[in-house]
Amino acid sequence: MAKLKCIESLLQDFQSQRPMRGGSLIVSVFGDSISQHGGSVWLGSLIEALEPFGLNQRLVRTSVYRLTQDNWLTSVQIGRRSYYSFTEFGLRQYQKTARRIYSASREKWDGQWTLLLPAYVGAERDELIRELRWLGYGALTAGVLARPGADRRSLDETLQELGVVDQVVVLSAHTEELASQGVLKQMSQACWHLDELEERYSDFLKRFRPIMTAVNKSGSLDPEQCFQLRTLIIHEYRRILLKDTDLPDDLLPTDWAGKAALNLTANIYKATYSGAEAYLLGLMENADGKLPKADAGFYSRFGGLEGN
Repeated sequence: MAKLKCIESLLQDFQSQRPMRGGSLIVSVFGDSISQHGGSVWLGSLIEALEPFGLNQRLVRTSVYRLTQDNWLTSVQIGRRSYYSFTEFGLRQYQKTARRIYSASREKWDGQWTLLLPAYVGAERDELIRELRWLGYGALTAGVLARPGADRRSLDETLQELGVVDQVVVLSAHTEELASQGVLKQMSQACWHLDELEERYSDFLKRFRPIMTAVNKSGSLDPEQCFQLRTLIIHEYRRILLKDTDLPDDLLPTDWAGKAALNLTANIYKATYSGAEAYLLGLMENADGKLPKADAGFYSRFGGLEGN
C-alpha cells in the first residue's frame, strides 16, 4: 500500500513544534480512538503508536503521568504492564468537544441565546470563564457571557463539575428582529475574535487540502498513515474548536473558513477511518488482548460512517 510523502511531511512538521505538547496529542488519541475501542490501552501500544509523531518513550510516560495527576487518565497495573483509560472527568471533558468535532454540520439557528452572568463566582471565576470559552461562549458585554442556541447540556455539566451552579445566573434570550441580527453580526466580529479564528482556519485549510487531494489520488493508503492522518487532523481541528464560537451562519462572515474546515475534516476522516481502524485493531492491545471493534456510536460521526 502507498505511503504518501505529504503525510510524512505533516508528521515532520508536528515533530518540529516547540514546545512539544504530548499530553494534548494523547488526549486526542484517547478521545478519537481508544474511547471507541473499549476505552483502555496498554501503555506499550501507545508508546509504539506515538513514536512517529516525535513522542519518545520518556515523553509519553511523562505526559501520561501528568494527565493522571490532572485526573484525565487513570491506570490499572496487571503484572508488569500498565493499562490506561479516561477517568469519568476526562471522558466528559472530551465528549463536550466531541459533540462539536464530529457534527455533520452547524445546526440551524432559531435566534435563541443562552446568557450567563458569573457575578457571584469567587476563586473559580477564571477557570469557569476558560471552560465556557471552550464551549463557545463569548463576552457579549462586560460581565455577560453568551452562546447562540438553547442547548445547555455541556453548560450544566461544567457548572456541576466546578461546583458553581448556585453562583451564576443563567438566562435565555431571543433575537427578535432582523435589524438586531445585523448589529449582532458586527458585535460578533470583535466579541468572538473572528479575524483570528478565520486566520487559523485558513492555515488549517492550506495545510490539509493538498493532503486530501493526494489521498484521493492514492487509491489504497497504508493503514498506519491512515491512523496518523486521522489523528493529526482531529488533533489540529480540536485545538481550533477550543477557541471557536459555534456562532450560527447568520452571525458569521460570508464564506466563513470554519465551514470549509469542517467539510475537509469530515472528508479526510471518511477517507482514512477504515485504514486507521485496521491499524488500531492490529497494533494496540488492552488487558484482554487486541482492542475490540469500535462501538456503534463511532459510526455516527460526521453524519454517518460506513461499516456499522
